[in-house]
Amino acid sequence: MSAKNTKTQRNMGLAFFLNLGFTIIEIIGGFLTGSIAIISDAVHDLGDSISIGVSWYLQKKSEKGADSHFTFGHKRLSLMGALLNAAVLLAGSIYVLYEAGKRLFNPVNPNSEGMLWLAILGIAVNGFAAYRLKKGDDGLNQKILSWHLIEDVLGWVAVLIVSIIMLFKDIPILDPLLSIGITFYILYHVIKNLKETLGILLDKVPKGINTNILEEKIRGISSIEGLHHLHIWSIDGKEHAFSVHLEVPYDTERDSIVNIKNKIREHLKELKVAHITIQFDFSGESCEKKE
Repeated sequence: MSAKNTKTQRNMGLAFFLNLGFTIIEIIGGFLTGSIAIISDAVHDLGDSISIGVSWYLQKKSEKGADSHFTFGHKRLSLMGALLNAAVLLAGSIYVLYEAGKRLFNPVNPNSEGMLWLAILGIAVNGFAAYRLKKGDDGLNQKILSWHLIEDVLGWVAVLIVSIIMLFKDIPILDPLLSIGITFYILYHVIKNLKETLGILLDKVPKGINTNILEEKIRGISSIEGLHHLHIWSIDGKEHAFSVHLEVPYDTERDSIVNIKNKIREHLKELKVAHITIQFDFSGESCEKKE
């Protein structure tokens, strides 16, 4: 396992224990301050803690190498963690919008001073956890986990602002209005990352790769008479795979075959392709299916 992946797992573990510990403090604080907003956020954070814990486990399992059942390795397990996190965030956001909608029509006046101190603690704990996760890798699981914590930080910033204002002014409607704005901001990024995750699971061509341009480059290599079955997909959003069938003259020599493979590898090097499969079909040789 690389040092970067080890660091990512360590940061995810830290984020899990910080989030779980603060959730317990938040539940107690919510009841002491009489704040429905804080109690609602505690329920959301409890869901976050569960999803972060599962994602941490799946991230560790994803580093397991290939075997007879998973020939590409277990990297896509990290995508399952990303899906779980996205689902929890979507469900939590819907719940927050529902609660915020109710508070628009029935504002409450909680203990503003207690909310202020809890908000400061929430910003510190979740901000530190988010900072540590940002220092890990750039996988989708990591990105969505970061949005979990960023969502919590922004939520506590909103609580802090509202609590300060409510120390001097009686405007309880500010709380649900800020909650709604932050939730829509988070939803935008979650849906964006969710679409990318689903695209990988459906073997979509990785972002930034133009298969038409790639095919044109390969067709321009000497001795290639045609190609079919060109496929390129992503394993986990960071590492890609490629396969192609190439048609070459029947009398093509070994040196020419090696030259073709080397030139294709050069074209694929900048595209982060780690798994390359090239099949050569000689002129007149039948292929089961050409696409």
